[in-house]
Amino acid sequence: MNVSDNPLLITAGFPAYDRIEPGQIEPAVTEILQRARELLQESENAASATWPALMDPLEKIDLLLEYGWSPIGHLLSVANSDELRTAHEASMPKIVEFGLQLRQSEKIYRKLRELRDSPQWRRFSTAQQRIVKRLMQEAELSGITLQGDPRLRFNQIEQTLSQQATSFSNNLLDATKAYFLDITDPAASAGFPPSLKRIAASSWSLANADQVAASDELGPWRITLDAPCFGPFMEHCRDRELRETVYRAYITRASDGATDNTPLLVEILKLRHEKATLLGFKSYAELSLSQKMAGTVNAVDQLHSRLLGAAFTSAQEELDDLTHYAQQQGQVGALAHWDIAYWAERLREQRFSMTDEELRPYFSLDRVLNGLFELCFRLFSVLVRPATGKAPVWHADVRFYEIYDDSGRQIASFYLDPYSRPLNKRGGAWMNDCIARSVGPQGVRLPVAHLVCNSTPPTGDTPSLMTFREVETLFHEFGHGLQHMLTTVEFRDAAGIAGIEWDAVELPSQFMENWCLHRPTLTSMAIHYQTSEPLPEAYYRKLCEAKNYRAASNMVRQLQFGMTDLALHQSYDPNGGETPFEIERRIAARTSPLPPLPESRFLCAFAHIFAGGYAAGYYSYKWAEVLSADAYAAFEDVGFDNEDGIAAMGRRFRDTILAQGGSRHPMEIFQDFRGRAPNPQALLRHSGLVRT
Repeated sequence: MNVSDNPLLITAGFPAYDRIEPGQIEPAVTEILQRARELLQESENAASATWPALMDPLEKIDLLLEYGWSPIGHLLSVANSDELRTAHEASMPKIVEFGLQLRQSEKIYRKLRELRDSPQWRRFSTAQQRIVKRLMQEAELSGITLQGDPRLRFNQIEQTLSQQATSFSNNLLDATKAYFLDITDPAASAGFPPSLKRIAASSWSLANADQVAASDELGPWRITLDAPCFGPFMEHCRDRELRETVYRAYITRASDGATDNTPLLVEILKLRHEKATLLGFKSYAELSLSQKMAGTVNAVDQLHSRLLGAAFTSAQEELDDLTHYAQQQGQVGALAHWDIAYWAERLREQRFSMTDEELRPYFSLDRVLNGLFELCFRLFSVLVRPATGKAPVWHADVRFYEIYDDSGRQIASFYLDPYSRPLNKRGGAWMNDCIARSVGPQGVRLPVAHLVCNSTPPTGDTPSLMTFREVETLFHEFGHGLQHMLTTVEFRDAAGIAGIEWDAVELPSQFMENWCLHRPTLTSMAIHYQTSEPLPEAYYRKLCEAKNYRAASNMVRQLQFGMTDLALHQSYDPNGGETPFEIERRIAARTSPLPPLPESRFLCAFAHIFAGGYAAGYYSYKWAEVLSADAYAAFEDVGFDNEDGIAAMGRRFRDTILAQGGSRHPMEIFQDFRGRAPNPQALLRHSGLVRT
C-alpha cells in the first residue's frame, strides 16, 4: 500500500488528523503489524546482544505504532463516532496480540539479560540501564515465564481486559450524553448564572436544530451530565427537586440498560486478580505497586492513614458548619448529597463575597494562556509561540503551538483542544504524548504533546470564560506537557513521561497548579475580557482566603477514591465475600462524613481505574501531591520577591524534574532538586490542615 494513500502509514512529520478515516484503520493496522513483525524478527535474530542491534528495530516498531495506532486512540477520545469505534474494536485484538508477542519474546528477553550481564553494561548510561531493566520487568509482568496453558490463559485475559476497558469508556460516554433534562419554565432557571444559561440554551438549540433557537434568558435550557453544565447546575439551581433529579442521574450513570458497566467492572476486577495470581502476586494491587515509586501497599496505606488522620475531623466540622449555615437560610433537616454543592457555593459567596460567575469575565482563555506562557518563560526560560496551520488538526477548535528555548531553538510543540464537546469528546482533562523525543542518525525528533481540556466553550460573541478551577486544570495539564516537552533524554523509552513511575508522574502537573495564585502570574492573566480592567485587589485577597475553603472535604473525597481503588484491587475476592459496591461503602464509612446513597453506582463511572491507567494507582494523585507541595515550598523558601532566586530555582526544577524524565528513579531526581527526601508537611500546611 502506498503511504500517500493511507495517512496512518506515515512515519515522519505530524499525524494527519485531517485525513484519517475509519475505513483506513484495518488496512493500515495489517500493514503496520507486518512491518513490525519483520522488525521484531530482526531484533530477535541479531548476531550479538548490543544496544543498536537490539534496540534500534524496537524503536522503529514504536514509531510505526506512534503514527499508525496512537492517533486512533486519541481520536476515540476527542472525536468519537460509531464508525471509529467499530474500526478500533475490530483492530484492537490484533494490536494486543502483537504487544504480547513482543513482550513475551523469549529471544528478546534473553538478549536483554545478556546486555545486563555483559561487560558493556557498566558503560551504559543510567537511562539505558533503566530502559533495559524496565523492558525485562515488562516481559516478566507480561507472562514471559509462563508456559503452556497458563501462558494461553494470560494472553486471553490481556485481550479481554483491553476490550473491556474500551467498552467501559464507551458506555460511560454514551450514558453521559444520553441523559438530559429540558427546562422550559423561566422560573425554574432562577439562580442560573449567565454562563450556565448560555451553555444550556446552546445545548438545547444544538439538539433541536429544526426549531427556533433557544434564548439565553428565556430558554428552553437543556441540562446535561457533562461537567461544564452539571457542576454549575448543582451549585446554582435553587429548585431542590431538580437538583435531586439530576444528581441521581449522575450517580447512576452507566449502571443499567445497554450501557450498564456493572458486569464489566466485576469482570475486570476478576480478571485482574487472576492475572496477578498467574504472575505470582497475591493481588493486583501488589502487581501494580511493584512498578511504582511507593513500592508496597503498606507504604500507600501509611500515606492514606496520615492524610486521613489530619483531614477527617476537619471535614466533619466543615459539614456541620455547612449544615448550620443552610438551616439558618431555611434548609429543613440534614443536608442531602444534592444540597452540598448548592449550599457550599452559597456559603462561599457569603464568606468571601465572591462567586465563580463574578470571576469568569476575568479569565478568558486567551488571557489565561498568555499568563501561563509568561510564567513558563520566567521559570523555565522557554517561549511559547502560536503556530496556526503548521500541523493538521481534528477539530476547528484545536490550536497548535511551538516551544523555543532562550537561544531561539525550537525544542517542542503541542496541540491544545480546550473546549467541551459532549457529543463526541469524553469528559475530564488529560495530556497524552503525540511524538516522543529521541536522538538518532537522522537527528533529534522533537517531542509533541496533546493537551486536552473540557473548559466552558465560547458562545456567540462571548469568548471562553473560565472558572478558576478550569484555570487550575489548564495549568495542571500543561505541567504534564512540560515534562514531556522539556525532556533532554535522548532515548524515547526514558524521555519525557516515558518510564516514570506512575505515582510520580503527577508531580509537575500539581506543582503548576500552585502558580495560579502566584500574584504576578494571576495579575498577568486575570483581565476583564470587556473592560481590560485587571482583577480587583479585593478579589485576589478573597481567592487567597478561599484557597482552603472546604480543603478537608476535598482531601477526604480524594482519599476515598484512592482507598476504594486500592481496596478493590487488594481485597476483592471474585470467589465470594464483599461485592465491589460493598467494598466501596466500607471505605466510605471511614472516609466520608456523608455516606453515599444506597443506589449510588459511582464505580460504574470510575473510568480512571476501569478504563484508564490508574488501576491500583489512584493514590498517585495524593502521593505526587506530597512531592509537588514540597517542590513548591522550595520556591517559597527562596522568597517570591527574589526574582533571581526564583529564576535559579525554576532552572533547577527544569534541569531535574522536567528534563530527566524516566532516565533515573524519581526519588533520586527529587532529592537532587530538593536536597532531601519529600515531606508531607508542606501539603498539610498548604491545605490548612496543620493544627496548632
